[in-house]
Amino acid sequence: MITTARCRLHARQTGAKDGPAVLFVNSLGTDLRVWEALLPLLPASWRPIRYDKRGHGLSDCPPAPYTMDDHAADLVGLMDALAVDRAVLVGLSIGGMIAQHLAARHPERVRALVLCDTAARIGSTALWDDRIAAIEAGGIDAIAEQILGRWFSPGFHRDHPGRVALWRHMLTRQPVEGYLGSCAALRDTDLTETTRRLRLPVLGLVGADDGSTPPAVVQATVGLIPDSRFHVIGDAGHLPCVERPDAVAALLIPFVEGLAP
Repeated sequence: MITTARCRLHARQTGAKDGPAVLFVNSLGTDLRVWEALLPLLPASWRPIRYDKRGHGLSDCPPAPYTMDDHAADLVGLMDALAVDRAVLVGLSIGGMIAQHLAARHPERVRALVLCDTAARIGSTALWDDRIAAIEAGGIDAIAEQILGRWFSPGFHRDHPGRVALWRHMLTRQPVEGYLGSCAALRDTDLTETTRRLRLPVLGLVGADDGSTPPAVVQATVGLIPDSRFHVIGDAGHLPCVERPDAVAALLIPFVEGLAP
């Protein structure tokens, strides 16, 4: 547990302590285990760091609502506590928005961005208000099947029902307060203008079957940043690091290895 100025965060770091820091920021309704299948495929010389954002996993769950400023400040506090001056940020969904926001606020802390299945603006105010209302009325179970349909490709649902059940349990056992807090952050955030001003190496990735942030949405955000790269990963939904960790690693590794020291 890492104690920051705002809350305590559950974090794990592996690999080489003096290696390049690669900091993974997970999606709404998941915890740091969302990156589990990807880790064994990464170079041993890297320093991968994962954490549960506020209201998720084993981290503190402050009262809702949250803001994107809250999430970015938590991440800075985590980096300070772990003595990470600069890192490559790999952000999935809301994690990608947190990464964009941190890069805009503290560009000196970010070497590069890997934006996975994310956007500068995800959904509309009405969409998030409706989701918040549905959860307040019926809990996360009320939206679980709808969310799982966006998270994974049809083939994954067909071939791996047991694994889908695992992710359903992660989603529905998530603290409701934490989920609602981050829904509010998503509802109230549009990073289009600040992301447009970013000037750093960027790799964009998206699952071809992503039902939450489809490829065209992710491509539009990545395209705001000059000289960015963009790739679509086949046979994957909103969580390609779960369905196709091999494809994610094949794109992530050369991108990070090719960065200037």
